Amino acid sequence: MLSVRDLWRRHRRKIYLTVGVLGGGYFLYKLYGAHRHGLQELERELAVQRESEELVKAQMQAHFENIQRISDVTLPHAMHDLSCRIAEELDLSHLLERLIQGKGQPNTLTQSEKLDLWSRLKILSFTRLTLSVWATTMLSLYTKVQVNILGRHLYIDTARSLGIYDSLESGDVVDREDQKKFLDSVDFLSQHGMTALISDMEAATKEVLKGKLLSTLFNNTTLHETIMQILNTFMSMRSPHSWVKYMIPEDAKSYSTTSGSDDLVPSDMTEFQQLMMETWAVLSSAEFGSIVEISLKAMVDALVELMGAKFGGGSATAGLPLARLLPQVAQMCPLLLEEPSKNQFIQIIKNIHEVELFFTLLYANMPRA
Repeated sequence: MLSVRDLWRRHRRKIYLTVGVLGGGYFLYKLYGAHRHGLQELERELAVQRESEELVKAQMQAHFENIQRISDVTLPHAMHDLSCRIAEELDLSHLLERLIQGKGQPNTLTQSEKLDLWSRLKILSFTRLTLSVWATTMLSLYTKVQVNILGRHLYIDTARSLGIYDSLESGDVVDREDQKKFLDSVDFLSQHGMTALISDMEAATKEVLKGKLLSTLFNNTTLHETIMQILNTFMSMRSPHSWVKYMIPEDAKSYSTTSGSDDLVPSDMTEFQQLMMETWAVLSSAEFGSIVEISLKAMVDALVELMGAKFGGGSATAGLPLARLLPQVAQMCPLLLEEPSKNQFIQIIKNIHEVELFFTLLYANMPRA
């Protein structure tokens, strides 16, 4: 017994130290085990979250691609109506017939009448060309705006089926009748906006061409500058974004003034009105204005290049008198208004990087739950 007590007295510090080290080690081991278990749980949660995010991304991508195809269905119908309306309202055949008649029968037209007919043909030819460029560009972009805005709303239904937006009420999904009414609004330009559009485009054309005689030489550079001047003059007429009224009813603007961007949608606003309000907001935005400018320039670049390749000769370099250029201008209008699947100009707009990015961002700007 004495030996045990003696041993304790002599080695108790070592025993305390050993027990402390062992106890501390055990505590650290348990702490490490708990920490490791927590990390494993966190990794599992993150893995589940990643899988969920990947599922959402895949669903969004598939939905986005399906939505883009809607414009491939609505655009051909709109382009057909547009082509028919432009051919009807800006028919050049009666002017050409009178000029041909006057050439075959010199005494039927006075010199003053001939000059008046040529002047009218000059204005209408360029009005028809620039209007075709503008309207084709705008219809192509407008149908994309429509389907992406509608797509954002329809995605909510898809998201609800995945349990992402369970809190949303059924009223948040756009009614099928409102969908159809909204997509049918693409015809507003040809049915209601055309008269004012022709008048304003003709006024811009007269302003730019007033100093250009039938003997004025036009080469590719001159032609490009003239078309762009007409378009820029037209786009800058009256108030900023006044051209939006050709594409969409002006009462859509009144919807947007009833509610600020950060306010809730008024309870008495229909789903169709909300869609039109959002469309007006997009079309009136500075970002969309930039996309329009980029697209119009790309269209004119391709148009002048095609005319140079199609007709060649002096128009590309030395130039042609304006009177000889007018038949070439008239021949390009049907190509601008061709059916979308054959229309190289619409394909050019689709492939512009800035256009693709704009509509990707527009679609991705999902409504908050």
